[in-house]
Amino acid sequence: MRRDSLFYQLFAQLPQTLFDLLGIDTPQGYRFDSVELKQTAFRIDGVFMPPDPSGIVYFCEVQFQRDNSFYERFFAEIFLYLRLYRHTFSDWQAVVIYPHRQAEQVSFDPYEVLVNSHRLRRVYLNELGSLEGLPLSLALMQLTVLPEAEMPTAARLLAERTRTEAVPRPEVIIELITTIVLYKFTELSREEVLRMLGFTTEELKRTRFYQEVYAEAREEGLQEGRAQGREEGRQEGRQQGLQQGLQQGLQQGETLVVLRQLRRRFGELPAGLEERIRQLPVHQIEALAEALLDFTALEEVFAWLEHST
Repeated sequence: MRRDSLFYQLFAQLPQTLFDLLGIDTPQGYRFDSVELKQTAFRIDGVFMPPDPSGIVYFCEVQFQRDNSFYERFFAEIFLYLRLYRHTFSDWQAVVIYPHRQAEQVSFDPYEVLVNSHRLRRVYLNELGSLEGLPLSLALMQLTVLPEAEMPTAARLLAERTRTEAVPRPEVIIELITTIVLYKFTELSREEVLRMLGFTTEELKRTRFYQEVYAEAREEGLQEGRAQGREEGRQEGRQQGLQQGLQQGLQQGETLVVLRQLRRRFGELPAGLEERIRQLPVHQIEALAEALLDFTALEEVFAWLEHST
């Protein structure tokens, strides 16, 4: 995933981030979008469009690599937009986000007047301040530029702030933290990142990641159970077969969740282990689903089975 796509997600999910950067109260009704300018090859990745023509349009660009023609392109895109959509706003402002000052181009000629004017705000993420004192939206931005060694501690801090502070849409912030960490630690699974952030078993079960995996596996099991139940119902001529099949489908859904989680953690499972898990009754499948989130080695699964069955 490219870093600018992380910022696109951040702006799309939390559009107040731009106004936190500018230090102004978030106005109502703004819409964030990526705008393609007609009959050109230009695309402005970040445009905050006002809800009515009396508002200010904001152009935002994330620039993590030095490009000595960046301002030439950026201002060309802006002025073309102004020409095409002048009826949709009353004024404009531009914001460029850099990881640090060294990423900015060396010479501003012939755009120095614009670069140094009130029209352009340049933000350097490494100069925003401490994570503890920043709004969560800006702390998420700063998280993207931290060294790998500092990121786990910082990510846990932000996850804890999300739990303890009165923030809107905390589930969105947790998803963004997880995505940013996954971008840095590509060898980790999403579940491992969530565990790294300090989630308890119950909190992990409430995340969108776990619920999606659970829902998918449960639906697979339910469909299998329905098919099996219908077949048994036809063969036996009784409604009991269908009901029994549906119940088996629910159990299969729970089992598929457990097996899928184990494969994510430990890779391909021994055939004997998988079969043993499939034979577990519902209450033990549910207990194993709870316990496996704390397992760190496949041996612990065998030990749990020996102790619990």
